Amino acid sequence: MRVLRWMRNNRWSFSAAGVSALWLLLSVITSHFNLNSLSGVATSASFLVIVAIGQMFVVASGGGNIDLSIPSVMTVSAFVTLILSQGTNSGLLLALPAVLVIGFLTGATNAFLVVKLRIPAIIATLAVGYILDSATLIANRSLDIFTVSSLLRAVSSSKLAGIPTILVLALTLIGVAGAVINATSYGRTLMAIGQNATAAHLAGARVGRAVTVAFLISSVLGAFGGALLSAHAGGAFLQMGEPYLLQSVGAVVVGGTLIAGGSATALGTFFGSILLVLIVTTMQVSGWPSGMQEVVQGAMIIAILAAAGSGIGKRSA
Repeated sequence: MRVLRWMRNNRWSFSAAGVSALWLLLSVITSHFNLNSLSGVATSASFLVIVAIGQMFVVASGGGNIDLSIPSVMTVSAFVTLILSQGTNSGLLLALPAVLVIGFLTGATNAFLVVKLRIPAIIATLAVGYILDSATLIANRSLDIFTVSSLLRAVSSSKLAGIPTILVLALTLIGVAGAVINATSYGRTLMAIGQNATAAHLAGARVGRAVTVAFLISSVLGAFGGALLSAHAGGAFLQMGEPYLLQSVGAVVVGGTLIAGGSATALGTFFGSILLVLIVTTMQVSGWPSGMQEVVQGAMIIAILAAAGSGIGKRSA
């Protein structure tokens, strides 16, 4: 009972336990799954971590807020990175600022629609995503180079002292996000808004500003994640960010962040990302078709969301 009580107070531990269980299962299924294999899984999960952390801030703001423009901002950022950098390191001096501007403008637009015009986030961000998809089609016609910057490729694919560089970057981001949530006035304000926006407003919190920053963080990280993904994939293609639509939400919820808002865990988002990748890996090793893999992921996330919205989930929160 003490262990269970501790796990309820540290919700990230459930996803960590799931990672351990699946790792043992894969070790039994195949004798080739070891620490090196887990390192490869962590590398794949690191790209998900980058965008899921941004999604976590939006979800934590409450009010049913979810950023559905993440896949679109990732894809258009990948195209812009290739077009402007032209495969050179010096070209990143132009490409990366442009990517950050795309992320900032996307986040600002999402926030304006949600905060000022009071359009539900699920509709506002989806509409912005469609606009970005149109921009991606235009960029696709201008893409005439399929080489990536060696510096960006090193960040996405190289290792530091045997540890994947992208994993180091993801862990650093986890540490920063955790510090923001737990040790800053902004983090405490965002959690208060997620629990009860009206009460937070009456207490003097600037609700609109805090929610706006959450959307900005989400879009900027999504844009940066798209730039890194282009280097890892060796190019850009239409709908390359599509898998991150479901997985970015799934990693956040599976990791222990409350879908209703008001409580978030960066460490849980990290373990949730690894857990989702491990689930896919397990199904691939078992020979499941890709369509069934998506069905299983969707069913699992629906089940967790249903549990989070139940009376038991609310009392635990």
